Amino acid sequence: MSSPSSASIRVLLVDDQALFREGLRILLEQHEQLTIVGEAADGEQAIDAARFHRPDIILMDLRMPRLNGVEATRRITAEMPDSRVIVLTTFEDDEEVYEALSAGAVGYLLKASPSERVIEAIELTAQGQSFIEPSVTAKLLNHFSRLAGQETRRAAPQPLTEPLSSRELDVLKHLATGHSNKEIAAQLGIAEGTVKNHMSNVLGKLGVLDRTQAALRARELGLI
Repeated sequence: MSSPSSASIRVLLVDDQALFREGLRILLEQHEQLTIVGEAADGEQAIDAARFHRPDIILMDLRMPRLNGVEATRRITAEMPDSRVIVLTTFEDDEEVYEALSAGAVGYLLKASPSERVIEAIELTAQGQSFIEPSVTAKLLNHFSRLAGQETRRAAPQPLTEPLSSRELDVLKHLATGHSNKEIAAQLGIAEGTVKNHMSNVLGKLGVLDRTQAALRARELGLI
């Protein structure tokens, strides 16, 4: 077997269900830019595997024996910040969402997500961005809006130095509901590459690094 190219994304699968890991491996191995470097069945194994393989991306279940996914994420991201964790779980419980993201996860997907969304999430997080399930994005926005409303002396947000174009605003609104680039392209009737260009402009003008920060910043500014 030939070694993966330097451009390949190294992925570690963490889930206590062997059948699910096997199905996920088969799915991901169909994409030549992805290389599955290892698997783990619980949080303790995940930490050991992350130390050994140093993966780019870790797909992490939350509810596992011995050590849960939140604590495993916290330890891995503290020790190996270059390994980025995407939670892949059956649950979208509010508390688990906040705990996982606070522990250092940069993505949150449900196991019911379509395969193309999982692939896009891996690719985006490998590029330094984040990807959150649409239903989870809505929860996060509502959560942070409530927190902002509780701050009695909250300073007014700084206005943008360069306003967003009408098309960039369209892309931003779809982004805020958690749509992927492919889904945004289909809904706006434009090429996916064009969406990526608009997305890059949106992040730059908002002064943020990823999609989740963009959605929160847009809510703060009253753009969505």
